[in-house]
Amino acid sequence: MPRILVIDDQNPVRAAIVLALQARGFDVVAAASGQSGLAKFEQSEFDVAIADLFMPGIDGVSLIKALRKRNPRFPVIAMSGVLLGTSGRTALDQLPNIPELADVICLQKPFGPNDLVQAVAAALAAGAAPTGEMPSISQPENARTADSTVQPEVARP
Repeated sequence: MPRILVIDDQNPVRAAIVLALQARGFDVVAAASGQSGLAKFEQSEFDVAIADLFMPGIDGVSLIKALRKRNPRFPVIAMSGVLLGTSGRTALDQLPNIPELADVICLQKPFGPNDLVQAVAAALAAGAAPTGEMPSISQPENARTADSTVQPEVARP
C-alpha cells in the first residue's frame, strides 16, 4: 500500500486530506509543519509527499527542495490556494521556473477528493516504483506537472 506524507499547517485541510486518502486505502502520515514533515520523512519511508507551499517556518518550496535533496526522484504534490496579487496566478505557477521542481504535481486549492486521488496517482506513476500496491483507482486525466496545474472539477447545472 502506498505511504503518503501530508504536510500542511492548516489542521482542517490536513485532516480532510488524510481522511480522503485513508478512505481510499492509502497509508497516511500527517505533519503540521515543514520541520515536522522533514523529521517524519527522515524517520520513515514514503512513496509520495503532499505539501502546502505557504507554511510558517520552512515553506513548501524549501521543504520540497529538502525532500528532493535526500531523494532526487521523490514524487511530490504541491498545493496552494494563495493568489499572487490581482493576476489570478498562484504560487504553483512559479514552480516551472525552478528547474528542480518542474516535475512536481500541482494541486490548486480548493480541490475535491477525486482531484486529490488523481494527483496522487499521477505522482506515483511519475515517480519511482511504489513500495506497495496501488489501490484500485482510474488513471488521472487531469493531473499535471508544475507547468500545468490540476484544476478541481466544477459541477455545472
